[in-house]
Amino acid sequence: MTDAWVALEPGADPVERVRVLRRAHERFTQAGTVERPVRSVVADSWRRSARAGVGPDGTACVELTDGDLGSYRAEHPLARAMPLVRELMGTFAADGEHLLAVCDAQGRMLWVEGHPATLRRADRMNFVEGARWAESAVGTNAPGTAVAVDRPVQVFAAEHFIRRVQPWTCAAAPVHDPRTGRVLGAVDITGGDGLAHPHSLGFVQAVARAAESQLALLTPPETVVAGTLDLTALGRDEAHLVVDGRRIRLSRRHSEIVVLLARHPEGLTGDELLCALYEDESVTPVTLRAELARLRRLLGPALLGSRPYRLLLLVESDVAVVERRLETGAVTGAATAYGGPLLPGSQAPAVVRLRQRLADGLRTALIARRDPDLLANWAHAPWGEDDLDIWRALAAVRPTAAVRARLEELESELAAPPGWAPGTATLSQRRCS
Repeated sequence: MTDAWVALEPGADPVERVRVLRRAHERFTQAGTVERPVRSVVADSWRRSARAGVGPDGTACVELTDGDLGSYRAEHPLARAMPLVRELMGTFAADGEHLLAVCDAQGRMLWVEGHPATLRRADRMNFVEGARWAESAVGTNAPGTAVAVDRPVQVFAAEHFIRRVQPWTCAAAPVHDPRTGRVLGAVDITGGDGLAHPHSLGFVQAVARAAESQLALLTPPETVVAGTLDLTALGRDEAHLVVDGRRIRLSRRHSEIVVLLARHPEGLTGDELLCALYEDESVTPVTLRAELARLRRLLGPALLGSRPYRLLLLVESDVAVVERRLETGAVTGAATAYGGPLLPGSQAPAVVRLRQRLADGLRTALIARRDPDLLANWAHAPWGEDDLDIWRALAAVRPTAAVRARLEELESELAAPPGWAPGTATLSQRRCS
């Protein structure tokens, strides 16, 4: 059977590869587990699990339930591949008292199906639909680790990090978006000792490749609108778009959405956007879908795609201009293009991170360049008037009386009060108190 698998041409039908390997698997998976040293993939995963604070007696948490799970699965790209996954794995899982499982890129179980008795056993360790089995949450396990390292992984019995999972053996392989190469999730086969064979790993890997081929067939060619979308988002709370001469002023929430989609031309799922936009975990996908529906009406359906959500045209933004110039060492050009902090009033987590990263990168470059004019421009801008590091750098290269006076004023304002100790408050918190 191994020879039959090797004999298949590289371009052979992936479905036929799965069938050949399944026959090989069924013939050669009767021997059970064997003693083996700790493999490097497992040792590395154990280290990551320990660093993430996973305890050996922990359990998975269910993050998606009922309606949220159903709506999320319905719009997830892997939903289109599930009929094929069931065809290739369903009967094998049921007959062998195994489970087939499919998770998303965050390790959350979207589908867990198979033998009823095995499902009941798996339920006792929360290996259920909606539960998060990311490596950072429950330690070493095939689907979570496969997503973490972006390659097929097989985990045998005691190689699992959490004790209650150690009676199980599993093998999983990541599934990628055929257009962008982004990891969408993983397919997994979970069961007992009957899966403790290398063919189990090859089996799920072949299923994953077949799923990718299926997605490629079902994904229409990308339609990109002629022209370019010009996005201005630095130094303003409401971004401006220019499309074919038409100027659009976006609301704050729409500004955040467009900025994030411009950063991810491959697109973002609804769940990814939800995490990027809202600090409040109680915000539901329905709220986000309503915002996206309003944005689509504003832009037009030809500009905003879905599954995943993406902009269907080339985007040129002032953020990208600053980043490109910094990357090439064009500090003067980057400082000239920087119109201020990105959407300064936004509290969306992903926007806050991007805003801070961009500002820190430019500040670091300005301080290293030691150009007095560039430093002075930043120091006298609204966002730089209290920037102590910039004023210190400016005083070192242009020690005028006015610069020294402003530096002394800042250092006096930001001096720690009597009795203050590190960790009691940040400098900005003390200034606002």
